[in-house]
This record gives sequence, C-alpha cells and structure tokens, in this order.
Amino acid sequence: MATKRELSESMFWADQLARTIVSEKGKKKQYVCAAGITPSGTIHIGNFREIITVDLVARALKDMGKKVRFIYSWDDYDRLRKIPANVPDRKKLEKFILKPIIMTPDPWGCHKSYAEHFEKEVESVLPRLGIKPEFINQNKMYRKCAYTKEIKKALENTQVIKEILNSYRKEPLGDDWMPLRIYCEKCNYETTKPEKWDGGFIVTYSCKCGHRGKVDFSKKGLVKLPWRVDWPMRWFYEKVDFEPAGKEHSTPGGSRTVGAQISEKVYNYEPPVYQMYDFIILRSGGKMSGSEGRLFSIGEIADIYMPEVLRFLFAGTKPKKEFAIPVNEEIFKVYEDFYETERIYYGKEKRSKKETLQRSRIYEMSCVDRPPGKSMPVQVNFRHAVTLINIYGDTVKALQTVKAQEGLNKNDEERYGKILACAKNWIEEHAPEKYIFRLQEKPSVKLASKEKKAVLGLAQTLEKKPMNEKELFNAFYSICEKTGISNREFFKAVYRVLIGKESGPRLAPFILAVGRQKVAKILKQVK
Repeated sequence: MATKRELSESMFWADQLARTIVSEKGKKKQYVCAAGITPSGTIHIGNFREIITVDLVARALKDMGKKVRFIYSWDDYDRLRKIPANVPDRKKLEKFILKPIIMTPDPWGCHKSYAEHFEKEVESVLPRLGIKPEFINQNKMYRKCAYTKEIKKALENTQVIKEILNSYRKEPLGDDWMPLRIYCEKCNYETTKPEKWDGGFIVTYSCKCGHRGKVDFSKKGLVKLPWRVDWPMRWFYEKVDFEPAGKEHSTPGGSRTVGAQISEKVYNYEPPVYQMYDFIILRSGGKMSGSEGRLFSIGEIADIYMPEVLRFLFAGTKPKKEFAIPVNEEIFKVYEDFYETERIYYGKEKRSKKETLQRSRIYEMSCVDRPPGKSMPVQVNFRHAVTLINIYGDTVKALQTVKAQEGLNKNDEERYGKILACAKNWIEEHAPEKYIFRLQEKPSVKLASKEKKAVLGLAQTLEKKPMNEKELFNAFYSICEKTGISNREFFKAVYRVLIGKESGPRLAPFILAVGRQKVAKILKQVK
C-alpha cells in the first residue's frame, strides 16, 4: 500500500479530492460522504459512477487515517412520475402514477414494492464489488417525521427559497407557492396544493380528489420537501462533507447551484465538497447491436467484468471525463489494460517513479479489498477464457482442465473461476458471432487434396511429441511449406474441421487447450 508520504504527494484524483475535503472541512472525528438516487427504474451502470466515485473518495480518506461514513439514500418517497419501457404490465401501474413509489406494487411480484425491487437489485451486487454503504430509505425518514424541524425551517424561509429559484426561472413562482409536497391522506396521490401554514407544524391543503384537510407534519409523514430543497436539507441533517452529482445537475440554475445557495442561506450550512461526473457510454456488439438506448444494470456489467476490472475502469478515469464501457470485443483490451497496471504494481513492468505511483494507486483502488499479496495473481487472458468456455461448455469443466494443466494455487484458482464465469456470461449475452463456436468431435467437412494432406500432416505432428505454443506455431508453417498450401488456406481448413467455421480463436493455444491427442483424433477423420 502507498505510504503516508506517497499519499500526500499522490496525483490520483480520489487522493486529491480527499485532501481537499480535509482542507476545506477541517479536522473532524468523522467525514460523511453521500450519494443517492430515486429507485424509479433500473439503476444502470451510468448511475453506478456516482456510487463508485464516493466509494473511491471514501477509501482515499480512510487511507489517510480518517474515519468515514458512506451513506446512500434511496429517495423512495418520491412520486412515481412515469413507467419505464422495461417494466411488465405497464398499464396496470398507470393508476399508481403520482403515488409514492414505495406504495407502488412490484410488477415482477418478487418484492414488497416497486421501489424495493430496484433497491435490492443494487444492494445485492454492490458487496461483491467491495462497496458497502449505509443505506437510508427516505420513505422511512419522512414517515417517521425525522425532518420536522428542517421542514419548518424551509417554510420559515419560503421567501428566500423563492428568490433563489426565481433567479433561474423564466416564469416566477406564484405568491402562494410553498416549498412542500403533500400526499393526500385520503387518496395517497401527490395531487395536492398547500394552501395555508399556521407558523408551526400544521399545513392546510386541498386535493384534486376533492379532499380538503390539515396535516401536522410533526406527527404524520405525509409532507416532504421538493427535490431542490430536500437535497440541501439532507446535507445539513447528515452533515455531509462530500457528494458528487452528474453533469445534468451542474449547469447554472441546476440542482447543485440552487442547493448550494439554499444550504448556505436557509440552513446556514457550508455545502459539501463537490465533484461533477460525466456520462458513461456503452459500446455494444453481437446480440446488442440492434438495441441502442438499452439500459444495462450494474449487475449485468458486473457479470462480464471481474470486480477488480470493473472498479479499474472507474478508478482509472477522472470523473469529469466521459468514457465507454465495452460489452463487445473491446472487452479484451480492458482486461489487458488492467493486467498491465497490475504488472506495474508488482514491479513486473518498469515505469517512471511518477507513473508507477499513479498506476499503483489505481490498482490499489481497483482491488475489492486490498491487493491480494506479495505475489502477482495469475493473469487470465479473457480471450483465452472465452475459448475455454466454447470448448468445455461450462465453468467447472474449463476450470478442472486448467487446474490439471497449470496447477493453480487457491487464490489463482479463484481468479480463474471468476474470469471463466465472466467469459461464459459474455458469450451468452454479448459476444459477436465470430467468438461463439463449438468443437466438432465428428467433423463432416470435405477438403481439397492439399487441404486434407496439410490437416493430416498436422494430426501426425500433434501425435509425435509435446509442444509449447511457440513450437506448435512454427510447426504450422513447416506443414504449409511441405504441402504447398498457403498459410491462409491451411488455417481455414483446420478451422473448418475443428469448429465448422473459416476462422476462430488463435489456433496454437486453442489446440493446446483442447489437448493435442484429442485434436489429432478429430483431424484424422477428414475425408
């Protein structure tokens, strides 16, 4: 791990932010880092950028020896505004629009509510990525009247809030506007209008359903603050020191700008240190090529990227920079980039002192917990893992073969298993057709005379003696010379026999993965 001195000099973006937090917020017993979202649909990989940005900064603070509280708010007391396209039985949910999403049923029927369905989807995947925030359900906070004093404070400063909001609006808010959202006690819809506040805790309201009533928000949790007031209120309530937000919140007059002013003028609280983060692009291929605009959940991406590699993508990119997460064949390069950083960390590749420190911090932050030990873990070529899954069909059989050939220790076996599982998921969901094949143990292909001679020559070569990858590769070209066949024709013929296609995985490692004798037996069946 980086030393205290290295951390104080580190130019890694999360370390810089951590030092800024300590500098601006001063010495504290505990620093609070926050994030949150409304679970109104799939929490996708773009939303994950906020979660992991906070996680990385929290880790940087901890590495400085600071105590950190990482909170994540589920804004599940927001109203249901619209129904996403990927939700089943959308028509049945239309009657719940403008009701709290926590009161909307789960259309999949596996959770207590619509909100909980998406919440649990995320909560189940984050621990395997090394992320363990303290989750706060805002429906519980509002319903137990936790924010009574803060709501009253907002009402007392209605005019101040209006002036801040109006300074960014083309049409000013009306004279009767109040910073409140009220769920009707009779119909549960947010189709209400606050009409009068008594100066204490009682608000009179009317609803489109015809109901007119009074609510004491110190006793009944039917009242909540609108988002642009709610956000800074919670900075004050939780004493938040750092919270990032997306590009869309960072424009003049956006939620962050307004929130900072409300925080200072209404709650007399210095806004948290801020970091804007940019959007994420998904590069898809294969089965996804016709699905532009589809949202990928965090779990879907975590199914094809080993946790350390997924963390690496975010740790290695400054939040302000837009970047792409490939789900197509570019995934091979992402794994190789991670391995290069890993080799630098373990001293297997040399760089300048400055780059080594930077890449080492990225590697440390990519690890689910801490770097695995003094010895560098096995680096499993993802392309080779794809080949193994294609050959053996499942993770268990592929791993058994690797163990027999390579003799893995416990940690390396665990990593190999994870990557084979990712490769299997990638083949099943995202791989372009050229990366999907099955070994033909009984080939039916017919070859020309020269092709057959070359293929049988390869079979004889494989039967003679063990060879490593380089030796086997050289043997291919010797066979081509002896039989008078071009290299291109030779490879096409062998692939046609073995997998029924004219191209495929790198031939030498493929043959070694299947087994020399087994491949020879298949090749000798050619007609």
